Amino acid sequence: MKKFSHFLVILLVVSILLYLLHNRLLEQDDPGYVLLGLGHWSLETSLTVFSVVQVLGFLLLYNIFRLLGVLIRLPGRYSKHKHNIKFNRSQQALIAGLFDAADGNWERAENILIKHAANSGAPLLHYLTAARAAQSRGALDKRDEYLQKAAEQTSDTNLTVGLTQAELHLSEQQFEEALITLSKLHSINPSHARVLKMMHQAYQHIGDWEGLSKILPSLQKNKILMEGEVKLLETQTFSRLLKQAAEQRDVQVIQESWNNVPDHIKTLSGIANIYFAAMINAGASAEIELAITNQLGRHWDDTTLMLYANIDIGDPAKQLQEAEKWLAVYPNDALLQRILGKLALKAQQIEKAEQYLLKSLHLESSVEAYQLLGEVLFNKGDKDQACAYFIQALEMTSAEMLNRAESISE
Repeated sequence: MKKFSHFLVILLVVSILLYLLHNRLLEQDDPGYVLLGLGHWSLETSLTVFSVVQVLGFLLLYNIFRLLGVLIRLPGRYSKHKHNIKFNRSQQALIAGLFDAADGNWERAENILIKHAANSGAPLLHYLTAARAAQSRGALDKRDEYLQKAAEQTSDTNLTVGLTQAELHLSEQQFEEALITLSKLHSINPSHARVLKMMHQAYQHIGDWEGLSKILPSLQKNKILMEGEVKLLETQTFSRLLKQAAEQRDVQVIQESWNNVPDHIKTLSGIANIYFAAMINAGASAEIELAITNQLGRHWDDTTLMLYANIDIGDPAKQLQEAEKWLAVYPNDALLQRILGKLALKAQQIEKAEQYLLKSLHLESSVEAYQLLGEVLFNKGDKDQACAYFIQALEMTSAEMLNRAESISE
């Protein structure tokens, strides 16, 4: 409409100019003369007529060329119009698909999203939502197909598709498949919070403590977990790794596993005790004598003390002498008295063993103390009293078992 108005204005201006030219020529009584010749042909006319014909010819040619331009651009405009219609439909389909997915209409959401994905301005969103819908209805093969199509819509460094794929695998408890994807994403962005969080979950579910130990520094550095959660996870991870090493009964493997434990974790009694027990079980008691003694000096612990009693350094008398130093600090510790009695018996110091065991029983009754005291008296030749202590040990064991059975039944 605007172009047509411009055309009318130009036509009016030209018409006025021609009218003025015509009146000017009439005033001078000279209409003008124009002669055109082409070979044997010639054309004579007045200047006014020639000017009018020129203007009309120009206007005619102008409109012809404009019409040709419109005709030439018509297929492109039609294609663009058709594309716009499809684009608008795809946007409406995306909205409808998202609503269907939110309402749990998985199959309908999947169908409408995939149907219009090719014409959408955001095909990635279509395919990812369709993948979630397919998994929700149990069509895992379709899910993988849509994820593959989504991957084709983006670059290799884009994490969006990979994150969705890993999340869907985790929700289906496909932890191995999730870790394959997450490892690739981790290589692209080692500090990505969501990647690290999902790796942590996957490693824990499959019990890959070695893999989990490698991302522990990143979990702490990037504040993926709270400080207390990180410490708990560290304790759990390295205790599991030590237990796995202990199962091999290989001193070198156990020692390497222990060397990989951070220093602030090594000081924890629970972790240290796993290491000590593993080394004792592997026949390397002598190698941990100093370590277990230092641990007891830092943190007095009953389990560590019992492990100390089980190490074999080849000189029970020396071991007893070292343990007796703790009496100055813990003179009324029943367990320490029992351990000293056990070490004295091993060192063939029968009288001292009897004294320690009697004091232990005075402080606290225990099955082991009765059994050890029975052995001591048997070695002294007092078989009747030895039998009495053995009977007391059996009675105490029976009572403990009965109490446990009753607590379980309750």
